[in-house]
Amino acid sequence: MAWALKLPLADEVIESGLVQDFDASLSGIGQELGAGAYSMSDVLALPIFKQEESSLPSENENKILPFQYVLCTATSPAVKLHEETLTYLNQGQSYEIRMLDNRKIEELPELNGKLVKSIFRVVFHDRRLQYTEHQQLEGWRWNRPGDRILDIDIPMSVGIIDPRANPTQLNTVEFLWDPAKRTSVFIQVHCISTEFTTRKHGGEKGVPFRIQIDTFKENENGEYTEHLHSASSQIKVFKPKGADRKQKTDREKMEKRTPQEKEKYQPSYETTILTEASTSEMGFGSPEPKQQTRGSSNVTF
Repeated sequence: MAWALKLPLADEVIESGLVQDFDASLSGIGQELGAGAYSMSDVLALPIFKQEESSLPSENENKILPFQYVLCTATSPAVKLHEETLTYLNQGQSYEIRMLDNRKIEELPELNGKLVKSIFRVVFHDRRLQYTEHQQLEGWRWNRPGDRILDIDIPMSVGIIDPRANPTQLNTVEFLWDPAKRTSVFIQVHCISTEFTTRKHGGEKGVPFRIQIDTFKENENGEYTEHLHSASSQIKVFKPKGADRKQKTDREKMEKRTPQEKEKYQPSYETTILTEASTSEMGFGSPEPKQQTRGSSNVTF
């Protein structure tokens, strides 16, 4: 025996209204897709799905960078989470930067068997000093006649070709290299962070710099002007052995913190990976390479 539950009149009206509302919502789908056949991609393109789709990670977030530059020096342990790493260097000491080729087999095939040019710079991290970079560097040149801010330790370096330093650009060096071969360049930074502080009475906090690397490929005229990749990292430079003392001090301070406080800080990484950046994000002095061939008349080391 089948049982049927008869709804009161008021309930019948409510049920009828719900059915009509549901039918109306479905009719919207029909209007957007039209009378023809449709695919699942058509359905996902509807407005009700777009908000969810926008929260998915973009392809750019997962892309593999063509090159990676690794400064073989430990980062400071006194850097909070989600902040940029900071690395301490000793003035005049040679530090290795490994030039790594991360390309997939099919990526940038025009570089196969070709050389690329990388331009290294030491620039200011603080925007305030970036605006007065020219005056700051001229003042340094006046106080340190004949010295350079950045040099390449050529005997220590591996795989670099035709290293050059323009005598008018004390903070810049450049060289060619083959991405398919092992390449390590050893750099020396000769300025210290406290040389650019406004007051020099001892104990002042030095300004941070950036090591900036910009890499270019040849254009059809054999000039290295087509930008491929840029990356940089924050550094501070101390007098000889000062970086080691600062690293030790930071480590000892972290050891005294409670476990809860330590959770707010990054670990000290054994190496420093330079972070990719677009040219517009780099410090002043971003590259505008001269249109020159390999045999141009730049002053060589």
